[in-house]
Formats: sequence, structure tokens, C-alpha cells
Amino acid sequence: MANPKRIGILTSGGDCAGLNAVIRAVVRRAVGSYGWEVLGIYRATQGLMNHPPEFLSLDIKSVDSILTHGGTILGTTNKGDPFAYPMPDGSIVNRAEDIAEGYRRLGLDAVIGIGGDGSLAILRQLAQQGGMNLVGIPKTIDNDLGSTERSVGFDTAVNTATEALDRLHFTAASHSRVMILEVMGRDAGHIAISAGIAGGAHVILIPEIPYSLENICNKIRERQDRGQNFSIMIVAEAVKNEKGDIISHTNTLGQNRLGGVGHYLADAISKCSGAETRVTTLGHVQRGGTPSSLDRLLASAFGVAAVDLIAEEKFDRMVAWQNRQIVDVPIEEAIAQYSTVDPEGALVKTARGLGICLG
Repeated sequence: MANPKRIGILTSGGDCAGLNAVIRAVVRRAVGSYGWEVLGIYRATQGLMNHPPEFLSLDIKSVDSILTHGGTILGTTNKGDPFAYPMPDGSIVNRAEDIAEGYRRLGLDAVIGIGGDGSLAILRQLAQQGGMNLVGIPKTIDNDLGSTERSVGFDTAVNTATEALDRLHFTAASHSRVMILEVMGRDAGHIAISAGIAGGAHVILIPEIPYSLENICNKIRERQDRGQNFSIMIVAEAVKNEKGDIISHTNTLGQNRLGGVGHYLADAISKCSGAETRVTTLGHVQRGGTPSSLDRLLASAFGVAAVDLIAEEKFDRMVAWQNRQIVDVPIEEAIAQYSTVDPEGALVKTARGLGICLG
């Protein structure tokens, strides 16, 4: 085949289910259809930053069995800003040129970056400064990346949260308890609203809709008055307290992390309703595990489309899912738009129509 290309692929930011399905699709399309060479870059841009670059040569055989695997065989990272990279001696260095040099050393014609809004913004800046050809693929369990209706990893996260709600129903009913499930959602409540409806929650709290503890307690007391002595609540981790303060904690590394709203609500609800209340924080369970069939389909379609964009020499683009079709949009446009739950949208109207309390 004339002018065979050598392309790189990397996963950046938090992991999620479906990343390996993307890698598999890219390799099968690039190698099988175009006769190109594919190099998997280890640990996002870290693999390009190190000299010699760290990579894995990928062929169809090497990716044949990874479709159902969670995580990413290439590794990933969501720390270490390459424009202000912390060095072992404590200094801060701009290592953007090191990454561009790694791209050139590997003789890459293009690189496919799989990431969310933050990762794609950094990759785009690196590509522009370093003369790298970049195509983006959206992945985030929060599903908050603009210009695409779905991102890789979201469906699996929702399925995991829904299954947790299904299981909590039984123990809640057995012990006449209020069970609170805290799920991920850094700034958007897509997981909570979707899983809450699918899992039969009685209360759903998302950061896009204000709430009052009085309304929540009224809902629980109404159920108690009807003889329904248990309630199920799902809350996104980004929901604030009633004063509007973010609930977070600082770990031993000095990193500030969202989390704790479930316990805050549990204490308040126990006081106002008299109900025994328990909290389950799902955490990173939402990121791991076997990808759902929908995430595998989406990942496969995105991977093939990304390779085709390189063949057409259409760079600085992100593949996206819109109106049941694969399209491509400028990366700049995709990261400029932020997708939160529409308080007047179909899912919120559905929840209200089902009698679910939204706060």
C-alpha cells in the first residue's frame, strides 16, 4: 500500500470501561484496512516525554482479546501538567517540547488521544505547539464533554450505579432504612439522574438543581405515612450542602477530592425523619469492570472513525455521537462546550413525572 502511515494512540485522564475497545478498533482499522503501523504510547504523554519514548507496537493479534477488558492496556495518568511539570528536584519545568520530540523520534504521522475535556485541551495545546497531528476520541464517565451525546465509559458507569441501587432496595426494605448511594459526577449529574430513574430511586440529587433538606424529609415522611418504611436516594458527589459549600476532603498527598455529601445528608435525614440511614459511596467501582455492550459499540465506532479521519488528513478534530450518527467536530468546539443535565430536559421531566423528589 502506498504511503503507509505510522500512528500513535494514547489514553489520558481517568480510566473507564471501553478504552481497550477503542484501542482494538483503531488497530483493526489502521492495520487491517490501511496497512499502517500503530504504536501504543504508555501512560498518556508520559511515554512521549521520556527519552527514549515508551511505547508498545500493536498488531491485530495483540489486541484481539481486549474488547471486554476494563481499564487500559496502555496505562493512563491524570496528574503532571506537561506545561508545568514537577521534577524530582522540586523544580517546575515546561516539558511540551520533550513530548513533541518524542512524537518526532517515533516518526509518527498522527496521534489519537482518548480523553475528556481537560485531557483533550492539554493534548490540543501540545499538538499545536509541537506540530503534531491530533485526532480526539471522547471518554468520560461523567458524560459532560460538549458536542457529543455520549462518551465512552458513561453507559457502563450508569449500569454499575443502577445495579447498586437494585441491590440496595432489598436491604433498605428489610431493615426499614433510608439508603443513600453517592456516585461520581464532578460537575454534572448525568450518572445520578440516569441511574436514579433506571434504579427506581425515590430521591435524586444533582448539582444542576437546588435542593432543601425539608423537601427531602417531607418525601421520606410521606412514604412512611403510606406504610413505605424505606427510601432510596442517589446523589452526585458534586452536590453541595444547603449553604452552597462544596463538600470535599484532602488526602495525605494534599490533594483535594470531592466526596462526603452522602454522609452529610444521612445525618440530616436521620434527624428529621427518625429513619435509620446508611450510605454507600460507589467511587471507582464505576470506572472499572467489563464495558457494557453500548460502550463497546460506541468505542468501536469511534476508533474506526478516528482512523478514517487520519486517512482523510482531517486533524484537530474529535469524533462524536450526534443524532444516532458518528460525526467529527473541531476539538476546540468540543472542549468549549460543557454538557450538564438540563433542568428542563427530558430526564428531569421523566423523574418528576414518576414522582421522584429532585430536592
